[in-house]
Amino acid sequence: MENFLVTGCAGFIGWKVSEKLLQKGYHVVGIDNMNEYYDTKLKEYRLETLKKYRNFRFYAVDVEDLPSLRRVFLENSFHCVINESARAGVRYSIENPHIYFTTNTLGTLNLLELCRERGVGKFVLASTSSLYAGQSMPFREDLPVNTPISPYAASKKSAEVLCYTYHYLYGIDVSVVRYFTVYGPAGRPDMSVFRFIKWVLEERPLEVFGDGTQSRDFTYVEDIAEGTLLATRQLGYEIINLGNNHPHSLLELIELIERYTGKRARLELKEFHRADMRATWADISKAESLLGWKPTTSLEEGLRKTVEWTLANWEWVKTVRV
Repeated sequence: MENFLVTGCAGFIGWKVSEKLLQKGYHVVGIDNMNEYYDTKLKEYRLETLKKYRNFRFYAVDVEDLPSLRRVFLENSFHCVINESARAGVRYSIENPHIYFTTNTLGTLNLLELCRERGVGKFVLASTSSLYAGQSMPFREDLPVNTPISPYAASKKSAEVLCYTYHYLYGIDVSVVRYFTVYGPAGRPDMSVFRFIKWVLEERPLEVFGDGTQSRDFTYVEDIAEGTLLATRQLGYEIINLGNNHPHSLLELIELIERYTGKRARLELKEFHRADMRATWADISKAESLLGWKPTTSLEEGLRKTVEWTLANWEWVKTVRV
């Protein structure tokens, strides 16, 4: 039976990737430091769903801690590492850039070194569409992403470069998957979908940075997880966009949230942040050709499911800090 290491397994995407692997019958070792970047209630909820599987093993380990990470590799044998551990969020990276590089860049280096030491042949890196700032749309993987405009994007670019180095020097097969604005049930509370749904249900004003016309290629978490699993095949070294290929404005997003919650939203417009992107739009032709992947969940369906999950779990979700 194939064994996977999934870092950041209690994070939003790492949780769903782990769950899909477990449902397919694979053995999954998950690690997470359960940090308090956002309310740990969500991480604890996700982790408890994974612990129900007999083929899951959890370590409370930080990817920055090389000795503890080495112990995980010595106690297990992996055929593939999926690195979903990351400090995410553009704005917070400006306030605390050092932690972004120690987690996103140094953490990736630690994992690659252990893959080299232990002969792990496949590595998947979760990366970001934030690298495409300033490029023409739709964003293609061959665009020169050499001018990141946030420490978050710069740390992810550094991790991608390290992955290529270890592929070139040691033959590790690497897939870099660049995610586009992932949302869904039990999502991150620092992102617009979770916040807007919660604030609408609480009848609080929605903080919108800009005029709401900025757009995102919102992609449902189930689709993202499926694309990530497909990227675990042998590909050499490839960078692959995973996005919805259909951008929507924040105003469209808010209208749909109003529809599915049955409540009207009040907007509180704030100044657009210079480190944010005006729009994102993924060209996913490479994912279609290499992986046979394309998203199957529309924004309408995905938001309806997310609102339904929120309402079903409202007794504790309403206590989550955003």
